[in-house]
Amino acid sequence: MKIALYIGGGIIGIIGITAIIMSFVYKQEIARYGYQTSLFTGAEQQHHFVRQERYFPINEMPRSDTPFVFPEGAKLALPGTFSHEAESFETDRFLESTDTAALLVLKDGEILFEDYWLTGNVNRPWLTHSVSKSFISAAVGLAIRDGHIGSVEDPISQYVSAFSGSGYDDVAIRDVLQMSSGVKWDETYSDPNSDMNRLGKVMFYGSSYDDFVATMVNERVPGTYNRYTGMDTQALTALVARATGQSVADFLTETLWHPLGAENDAFWTTDKSGRELGLGGFNATARDLAKLGELYRLNGNWNGSQILPVDWVAASVTPTAPHLVPGENERSAHGYGYGYQWWLPEAGSRDFTAIGIYNQFVYVSPDNGMVIVKLSANRYYASEDSPRAYREPETISMFRAIIEHAMEAE
Repeated sequence: MKIALYIGGGIIGIIGITAIIMSFVYKQEIARYGYQTSLFTGAEQQHHFVRQERYFPINEMPRSDTPFVFPEGAKLALPGTFSHEAESFETDRFLESTDTAALLVLKDGEILFEDYWLTGNVNRPWLTHSVSKSFISAAVGLAIRDGHIGSVEDPISQYVSAFSGSGYDDVAIRDVLQMSSGVKWDETYSDPNSDMNRLGKVMFYGSSYDDFVATMVNERVPGTYNRYTGMDTQALTALVARATGQSVADFLTETLWHPLGAENDAFWTTDKSGRELGLGGFNATARDLAKLGELYRLNGNWNGSQILPVDWVAASVTPTAPHLVPGENERSAHGYGYGYQWWLPEAGSRDFTAIGIYNQFVYVSPDNGMVIVKLSANRYYASEDSPRAYREPETISMFRAIIEHAMEAE
């Protein structure tokens, strides 16, 4: 009997030690599982969006040795209320209800308003989700500028041989940039069988993002229909890496991050091979994100240096075909227009914006000289199939009210 107890106790001890070892070895995977299964459930996310390096491998983008700091302008009080579709909202309550972590308002390159809530911090990188896409777009423009890519008319499969035979075979880079590749894609967050949630499984296991992109199949003629497709951005991520021979993080550090004078380190989450999640894995601070908005507001020029070509910026924020025009459009799956990985919210306006899930924004109003960054952790985002669960149109109405308020205060 005693022998059996000793043996049983030994087995339990071995199991316990094994469990401890396994929890240490797979610490990141265990944390990743807890994070990913919390998404779109209504759970609070502000703690997750500042610690992505605990959940995924990362590629870093170090801060600049010569950081650029936006000067302070005249202080701006936010408007107390704003309207959206005849409904009035209290600004403070709206910011709170969308779990806002950072709000930064620039006019003519000066800070008019800056505040942080929840886990937001002036120096702590925040997960930007699909705002990342606009950085990938800039990377493509920079790769063309430097001669790594010949033209947006080139087929993307010319540079990424793994895409031959896939939905991206012989598709022009321009059509991929404009979310008009024609590949079949379902980004329904609430459907466990959607393409986006299939990607979630790839992310969990750390499998190859490039291999997943290569599984896409064609559904429409490229360049004829605009559908928001995360895989288009991921295909562009592979394009930049293959064409330049560098990781996206390294290439952007040299060509964009340091020239803009980034004040803080940033990073991309990656798969096990080190390929960045270009469609939504960029982490950076509000001030450094605003620098991309300012660069585009200034037509690619930064302190006298033309970082991005003027024509690249213009093409990036202009609907160049009927299926890219904002408003009711039978050739588009949504009401906003689209450029090169930038949203164009309204016909007749030159405003453009980067948008990420959970209400991340870099909003640019060139005619008013303004850039607004909002970082958020809206816990209700996509938790139900209702516009109220997204709050993106209301947020843009708030930005416009802030801009109008700033113009009146001059």
